[in-house]
Amino acid sequence: MTQGREDAQGMSALVVEDSPPMRKMIVFALARIRGLRVVEADDGVDALRRLATARFDLVITDINMPILDGLKLVKRLRADEAYRDVPIIIITTEGAEEDRQRALALGATAYVTKPIQATQVIELVRQVLGL
Repeated sequence: MTQGREDAQGMSALVVEDSPPMRKMIVFALARIRGLRVVEADDGVDALRRLATARFDLVITDINMPILDGLKLVKRLRADEAYRDVPIIIITTEGAEEDRQRALALGATAYVTKPIQATQVIELVRQVLGL
């Protein structure tokens, strides 16, 4: 990654969040990062479908989702050669330290508890993508 890149030209992010208002806020925040293409998934299963057809430079996921939760998604991604080193940011209401430790142990790059502001999302994404 090039340090100090001004934009995310050619990069893409997958936002996995089952709450439409929260997903919209994250997508709105990411729209302020020039050149970053954003794809939405409304749960872990939808995310796997999207991951099967496209390559992403970043995954942002919630934990609490039906069928396939965020932690299982992180585990699946880390087991996949193509996604072993892709940054994964977890944004969740789960504030307990053991949840944080478990997520990071599974391979999450960053763990943030809600509520979160758009500026925090932008800063964190810029940081993990080296922008």
